[in-house]
Amino acid sequence: MGRVSQAQAQENRRRVVETASQLFREQGTGVSVADLMKAAGLTHGGFYKQFASKDALIDEALTYAFGEFAGRHADALAGEAAGREAAQQALVHAYLSPRHRDDPGRGCPAAALASDMARDAGDPEARRTYADGVAEFAGWLATDDEDGLARLSTLIGAIVLARATKGSPLSDEILAAARSALSPRG
Repeated sequence: MGRVSQAQAQENRRRVVETASQLFREQGTGVSVADLMKAAGLTHGGFYKQFASKDALIDEALTYAFGEFAGRHADALAGEAAGREAAQQALVHAYLSPRHRDDPGRGCPAAALASDMARDAGDPEARRTYADGVAEFAGWLATDDEDGLARLSTLIGAIVLARATKGSPLSDEILAAARSALSPRG
């Protein structure tokens, strides 16, 4: 079998990173390299031609996941104060929705991978990438009065609990309670 072109190798790498980003958010970083490559439509042997290690892929997939998530929300949250408040509330409502709860593969990597990052003392680069993504997300939620960490903790905690209780009435109650707690008091 012949060698793949440089363009095809780049496309294969992109496909593996995107697939890993989704699978890691759905199933955690314990997904095997063989299963990941199969999901990407590539052979297991090609993995080590593209990545130095699974840890290197985890770091790259995290970078991709946070970038994808930011791409959907960052522009609206970078605006003026009045527009920013409205954008923050729109983000809170979208984040604390059944749709986000039910689609972790396209959702927030901070929530989807919190347990993996807490449990795994693996690659320090992946932990740094995760911490940077969390800090950036908190920055989007910051107000004149707070740095956004409490709001972010409420969002992530609520979505993690809602996913863990999915299928029971408690799941929707958790989402509603967190939305209420993060809604402006008027």
